Amino acid sequence: MSRLRQLTIRQLALSGFLACTGLIAFGLYLQLVDHLEPCPLCMMQRIMFAVLGLEFLVLALFAPRRLGALVYGVVLLVTSLTGLGLASRHVWLQWYPPDIDTCTAPLLFQLQRFPWLSVLNKALQATGDCARIDWTFLSLSIAQWSWVWFAIFTAVAIAIIVRGWRGRGNGHPVSGPRVAEASS
Repeated sequence: MSRLRQLTIRQLALSGFLACTGLIAFGLYLQLVDHLEPCPLCMMQRIMFAVLGLEFLVLALFAPRRLGALVYGVVLLVTSLTGLGLASRHVWLQWYPPDIDTCTAPLLFQLQRFPWLSVLNKALQATGDCARIDWTFLSLSIAQWSWVWFAIFTAVAIAIIVRGWRGRGNGHPVSGPRVAEASS
């Protein structure tokens, strides 16, 4: 636990970026190699992982100090909570599948032909596609693993906010000279 506290904001962000990249790569592997077609909620969660990954990358590259870390932390928190909400809905659908067991058109097809809010509404209502469990690892479905990862990213975002609020985490003080320089 103490080693986790020693991680800087930059190291946390880089870890988040690498985790998101790995999750997206694994999702593509399941789609392209194992031929598991993602449902609309899966695609939306994948988009949220991509957005989180980009946010983590920007945070790792710029490693802002206090105010910047707070802003990035809040943005990360909103994104991870959005993903957590999508994953929660997906898990709920798997636990309580709807009576309708019809297939929907692929997400890209829907986005090209319908307004995006209509597609979002339809994806959240979901059909039997989203309730199907095609793959598990350690008895958890893909949606449940997504929920776990979004919960982890939520905790990381909160840690970044707290470190930004306290003005530490990047290996340097918030403002002014370094402690070693101040004593000389």
